[in-house]
Amino acid sequence: MKKTYGLVLAALCLGLAACSSGTGASKAAAGGVNGDGTPKTLRIGYQLIPNGDLVVKDRRWLEEALPDTKITWSRFDSGGDVNTAMIAGSLDIGLAGSSPVTKGLSAPLNIRYKVPWIFDVIGENEALVAREAASVAALRGKKIATPFSSTSHYSLLAALRDAGLAESDVKIIDLEPQDVQAAWQRGDIDAAYVWTPVLGTLEKTGKVLVTSKELAAKGQVTADLAVVRTEFADRYPKALTTWLRQQDRAVKLIRGDKAGAAASVGRQLNLPPAEAARQIDQLILLDGAQQAGPEYLGTAAKPGAFAQNLHSAAQFLKAHNQLPSIPALSVFQKGLATKELGDAFPS
Repeated sequence: MKKTYGLVLAALCLGLAACSSGTGASKAAAGGVNGDGTPKTLRIGYQLIPNGDLVVKDRRWLEEALPDTKITWSRFDSGGDVNTAMIAGSLDIGLAGSSPVTKGLSAPLNIRYKVPWIFDVIGENEALVAREAASVAALRGKKIATPFSSTSHYSLLAALRDAGLAESDVKIIDLEPQDVQAAWQRGDIDAAYVWTPVLGTLEKTGKVLVTSKELAAKGQVTADLAVVRTEFADRYPKALTTWLRQQDRAVKLIRGDKAGAAASVGRQLNLPPAEAARQIDQLILLDGAQQAGPEYLGTAAKPGAFAQNLHSAAQFLKAHNQLPSIPALSVFQKGLATKELGDAFPS
C-alpha cells in the first residue's frame, strides 16, 4: 500500500503540495476571531462528488452567511489526503469517505476531528467496472485500480470477498480517480472501483459488475462524511452551525428545485445539467432532521447507529490488515458531533 501510516505521518513535514489539487490549504493556523464570534478564516476541503457541498460552494452561500470570514475551498482527490491535511492542522472542515474516517478515528492516526454531517450515503455513484469480465469472480488474476484508503477500496475488498476471491487473487493498484481514468484509456488496467464523474467515463466502454448500492444491501454501507477539527468546533460553534444549515439548505434545494441544483453541480463538475442530475440521483441525501435520527448520527443523549457502521468498517479493515487494531464502539460514538448537529437543528 502506498499510503502506509508511516508515510502519512512522514508526509506532514513535506507540506500539502501533494495532497490537494486545488488552490492548496495554507499550513498557517486559522486563528483570529471576528466580533460576532466567527473565525476570520474557514478552510474547507471538498471533493468532486455531486452532493449538496458543491451546491453550497457554487452558490457562495457560506460567503454570504459569514461575510466577515475568508472562506478557502481546496480540492482534494481522496479522503486519505484529507486525513493528512487534518493531521497537519491545515483544514477546518473536509469531506472524506467512511473508510478513511474510520481510519482517522482509529489508532495510530487518532485524528482530533468528528463527524457533524453525512454528505451522502453512497449508492450507484461508486461501482466496479471491468473491460471484459462478466462477473467479479472472473477478475481473478486481473489488474484492478482504486484509490487506497477510500470507500471504493473498502467496497472493492467487500466485492471480492463476496465473490469468493482473496485480495491476493487479483492485483490491486493504488491510483487517484483522474489517474484511474488515464490508466483505463491506455489499457493498463482490467477493472476499476471508482466514483463519479470518472465512473461515468469508464461506463461508456466497460461493464458495471457491482455497485456500492448493491453492497450496502448486503450490509457494507459506505458514505461521504464531513469531518471538522474538534478544536475548530469548540472554538467556533456559531460558524459550524452556519455551515450545517447551509448544507441542509442545499439538500432541500436538490429536493425542491432539482434543475437549479443540477445546474450548480454541473458547473462545478463541468457536466451538462442533465448528467449532473443523473449523478445526484445516484446518491442518498439526508436533511438535518434525518441526520439526527437513530439510524444515522443520532443525538447527544443517544448516538445513532452510524457509529456501529464505522465500528463494523473497522472490523473489516482490521481483517484486511488495513488497521492494526479495532477501537471500542465508544470511540466512534464520541466521534459523532451530535451536540453540534442538535444545536443547528433543535427538535
